Amino acid sequence: MRLVSQVIITTQIDNTILELEKLRSDESIIEIISPSIAEKIASGQEGEPIAYKVHRMPTEKETFSVGDAKLVIEKAYMASEEITIIILAAKTFSPLVQNKLLKVIEEPPKNKEFILLTESKSTVLDTIKSRLPISILSEVKEEKELGLDLKYLSLESVYKFTQTHKRTDAKAMKLLIEEISKEAIRSEGYDLDEKTLTLFSNTFIALDVGSPPQFVLNTLLLKLLARKKR
Repeated sequence: MRLVSQVIITTQIDNTILELEKLRSDESIIEIISPSIAEKIASGQEGEPIAYKVHRMPTEKETFSVGDAKLVIEKAYMASEEITIIILAAKTFSPLVQNKLLKVIEEPPKNKEFILLTESKSTVLDTIKSRLPISILSEVKEEKELGLDLKYLSLESVYKFTQTHKRTDAKAMKLLIEEISKEAIRSEGYDLDEKTLTLFSNTFIALDVGSPPQFVLNTLLLKLLARKKR
């Protein structure tokens, strides 16, 4: 890893941030991260003080808001002669937040670098991907047999698939939904516009706030079915 602008896909966001901090020499680091990630980092440091020139700022909620995006932009435009690494970390970033950050990422102010950490590549907008290199860390799990042929998705197959996952918990459901998003992209059988990306982002958010996993899966597949190319 390097302290340069990029998107890092990892299931171990907290550990990755700590590794990035270790790479710091003369740079200043600003971390704007979700509360649960901040808590994991603090527990991983076992009471050690935050490193010099590392400023950690947890967001109010788990998902980045427009207000958080404005804070990022504000920090980016603070004049500084030293290089400042702005680290943004959350399980997912909504398309609205990514679009708010697009301009400052596309034309970063002097001496500013942006590192985005998130769990799923599929929720990162193409406009962000085209401007920042993507690094996928090795601990991301290998793809497994999905058990659902998205090329031939139908009401019948949606019903059967959701029935097989009646007892799947939220954590496992997130992994399953990520595999569904990858397979949908590979199949080239769906209109994968920004609305579709929003659909996947909202699915992760729904699971985070406690929505029943089977209901979330069923809703996702029905909406995906509506976007199937005819």
